[in-house]
Amino acid sequence: MSRRHAAEKRQVLPDAKFGDIVLTKFMNNLMVDGKKAVAERIVYNAFDRVEGKLKKSPVEVFHECLDNIKPSVEVRSRRVGGATYQVPVEVRPERREALAIRWLIAAAKKRNENTMEERLAGELMDAIQGRGTAVKKREDTHKMADANKAFSHYRW
Repeated sequence: MSRRHAAEKRQVLPDAKFGDIVLTKFMNNLMVDGKKAVAERIVYNAFDRVEGKLKKSPVEVFHECLDNIKPSVEVRSRRVGGATYQVPVEVRPERREALAIRWLIAAAKKRNENTMEERLAGELMDAIQGRGTAVKKREDTHKMADANKAFSHYRW
């Protein structure tokens, strides 16, 4: 991380099928070894499965899922006088989105279905109903922040 100035944000192009920038960020996170076409196929096929089951627009479902996963507070380590405290801080909007995307992909990868398409579709359907591993991760993060509210005066 540079000390002189903050890194400039890269411009992300919207995806081909739905024209959504957040969806492109999601695909870029899902992509392995630069194989973007594979990531796109996985996401689009998972969206087709979700659309078939829920009869709703898959992009709306995706954004609703991300809203259910985005954390509003998190804890950060703060060292004060030889002791390390977990200090609750609010999460910036860009970081909220990035964490939600990361948690959704990690939760999908840990599921037991056969293909990544099935796993992603299952995790999206769980997240829209407010359950699933990714939503649980957000709840745990909020609980941790709530438990460490006493140290919020160490916020910097």
